[in-house]
Parts: sequence; C-alpha cells; structure tokens
Amino acid sequence: MAARLVEKRFDDVLAGHGLTHAGLISLLHLADGPRSQRELATLCRVTDQTMSRTVEHLDRTGHIVRTQDRHDRRRVSVKLTAAGRRVLTAARREERESELLLGAVDDYDHFRGQLIALINAAAQDPSL
Repeated sequence: MAARLVEKRFDDVLAGHGLTHAGLISLLHLADGPRSQRELATLCRVTDQTMSRTVEHLDRTGHIVRTQDRHDRRRVSVKLTAAGRRVLTAARREERESELLLGAVDDYDHFRGQLIALINAAAQDPSL
C-alpha cells in the first residue's frame, strides 16, 4: 500500500518534468555515462521493446540523445543531455524534499539504501 501511495504522488511530480518512472530509472542509469540501449534495458529490468518506447520518449523530450554505432547499425548508444541531467537532479531533489512523498521517513538516505538492498536481494533470487 505504501508503494502505491508514494508511486501515485511521485507520478504527479515526475509528470511535471515530462518524466515517467521508467524514464527516471533510465536517466539514473545514464548519469555515469552513455550506455547501449540493450544494456540500459537489462539494467532497468525491462524488455528491449519497452526500453525502445522509453528511450523514444526521452529523446523527444530532449533528455537523451541516441546515436547509431557506425559499425553495427543495430546497436544504439544512449547519452544523457544537459537537460536530462538537470531534470534528473530536480526530480531527485523533489523526491528527497517532498513532504508529500517521504515526509514520514526520519532518515531518507538509510531508507533509500534499505530499499536498494531489498531490490538487489530480490534480483538475485532466480525464482522471481
């Protein structure tokens, strides 16, 4: 229930930036540098087709740029733009500061770390 409530509120915050959850996660994975579209799909745990739609939207909104590999036209590299970096910074700041989202959490950094640990542990479970 907590996840659904926070997700709905954060959807509204992200929409104000022209983002979705999928777009935000993609931008987070691009913050350290360009990645192939397939690698991005793997990191985001989505299909290539789903990532293609997400990347298309991020490209249209100016948050990323795509380039085709000169040697393999099937390979697409995705890179964060300055606008994408700004919107990522703004969304992360709003996530931290918003009373609507996590005002009830005393130690946000610890809470976030625990959630990431939970996600990583669940990802290691082959039955999922």
